[in-house]
Amino acid sequence: MATPQDVLPAPSALDRPAPPPVPAPDARIVARRRPGQWVFAGIALLLAAMAVNSIVRNKAFQWGVVADWFTARSVLDGLTLTLWLTAVTLALGFVLGTGLASMRLSTNPVLRTLSWGYIWVFRSTPPLVQLLFFFNIGALYPTLGLGIPFGPEFVTVKTVNLIGPTLTAVIGLTLLETAYAAEVIRGGILSVDRGQLEAAAALGLGRWRVLRRIVVPQAMRSIVPTAGNMLISALKGTSIVSVLAVSDLLYSVQLVYLQSYQVIPMLVVATIWYLAITTLLSIGQYYVERHYAKGTTRDGLPPTPLQRARAGLRRLREVAA
Repeated sequence: MATPQDVLPAPSALDRPAPPPVPAPDARIVARRRPGQWVFAGIALLLAAMAVNSIVRNKAFQWGVVADWFTARSVLDGLTLTLWLTAVTLALGFVLGTGLASMRLSTNPVLRTLSWGYIWVFRSTPPLVQLLFFFNIGALYPTLGLGIPFGPEFVTVKTVNLIGPTLTAVIGLTLLETAYAAEVIRGGILSVDRGQLEAAAALGLGRWRVLRRIVVPQAMRSIVPTAGNMLISALKGTSIVSVLAVSDLLYSVQLVYLQSYQVIPMLVVATIWYLAITTLLSIGQYYVERHYAKGTTRDGLPPTPLQRARAGLRRLREVAA
């Protein structure tokens, strides 16, 4: 009896798949040419060179004045106050923001509503308006007292003598950063997969251990990039306290050019300092992100710029040898 293989006709040569082509021994892979990209790259490089040349050779920048005032005592004092304001307001903002984020994630509707209202108010109003409001808080509350609610007050303090410009800047910037930090922390916690929390609960792990070993390490991968941007924004945002006559970096250079009329070089001094500090913070953010990104990819993390530079020098030495 014939089997199905005997009944079916044999496949013809046209039905058979063609064998893969065998490359010639001397064949080489050539990258696709993209002349348009090189043309645009050349134009962009030319424009960048023209911009740098116009900055370096423009006498209106008065680079000699910039060099003289770059490390002046008044400028360094303003820079110190700027860094102090940034560190204090951001640290307090994240401490208070952690509690506010816990309220947003709470099952209690009152806590959720109150935290949402706080974030809504402080994210919806400009920072300058908030600072001016707190600076003039004495017009709304001339005195602050401590005593029995709806009863006698034992201690009263005049707000005019209590809240000065620097304290106003700390309070205003801290309350603003708290609102943003709460959303950053809440988003990081929500990024952790619920299945991992359920698995930890099934293993009988305590809440503190789950938070420390499971939630925080994974949430930090989402928190660190946004927190780094917040840090840089907070550094630049401290410049608005100059309207309150707080001697930060911007206000310090303003005092100088109001007396010497050297507006452009003094603004260049402030700009260079902001660029330098922001660059250092960006480098730190890059390595912190790499630390919390360990184990996220199978192939490992890409090399750092320093590792690439070392590899390039090693290849140059091998070629030279």
